[in-house]
Amino acid sequence: MSRPVGVQLSATRTRDTNDHGQRIGRPVDWTPAKTPRPVTLEGKGVRLEPIGPQHVDDLVAAVCGRDDDALWTYLFWDRPADRDEMAAIVERGAADDGQVMFAIVPTETGRAIGFCSLMRIDPAMGSIEVGGINYGRRLQRSRAATEVQALLMRHVFDDLGYRRYEWKCDSLNAPSRRAAVRLGFIWEGRFRNAVVYKGRNRDTDWFSITDLEWPRVSTALDEWLDDRNFDSMGRQRARLAARPPEPEK
Repeated sequence: MSRPVGVQLSATRTRDTNDHGQRIGRPVDWTPAKTPRPVTLEGKGVRLEPIGPQHVDDLVAAVCGRDDDALWTYLFWDRPADRDEMAAIVERGAADDGQVMFAIVPTETGRAIGFCSLMRIDPAMGSIEVGGINYGRRLQRSRAATEVQALLMRHVFDDLGYRRYEWKCDSLNAPSRRAAVRLGFIWEGRFRNAVVYKGRNRDTDWFSITDLEWPRVSTALDEWLDDRNFDSMGRQRARLAARPPEPEK
């Protein structure tokens, strides 16, 4: 007489298999994450301040010039034509309970040269997205630009306790895709026909860093941002290597 099926499966059950022989996810001792609040995040070369009317004039100068249209191509807004339009973006961002919008302020000058937001906030599931990023030209490809992302990641994982940190961009936005990979995000796929904005289609590329990957990414960011990684001219000695190594073939 054969042994009952249920007994057989229970005897061979593992942490990733249930009593029916089906694979299941790893156990999680989970407490919901904290909802982010407007706070100032202090770095060595840059700080993130809750955005407000005091930043409008600086942002007009940094990202709203006649030659700055390209900075707005992949954002949902067009380049503000005047101060009032930039002020309206700041006002909406500061008042939106569904996001926390930051002004990016170099400590050396004290004047905002960009902005970014934490959005799509789901404390119950521990998921949050960084987006709405606009770096003025003086910030692009700088040490401070990387420090901005490091400050946000540390706040999200270490202070607020999230499990998943998302980065999404138009699939045609090659600089954003490269930045995500450089910072240690893992490409998850492409959502086709995901969004209509500015009268055109957007296929959206999804990237993420999880809490299990964060220690690796954190170490890589710390090592890259260390003063010893920069020469007297401020040039990097070693490139940031936050992404995981390629698997052996």
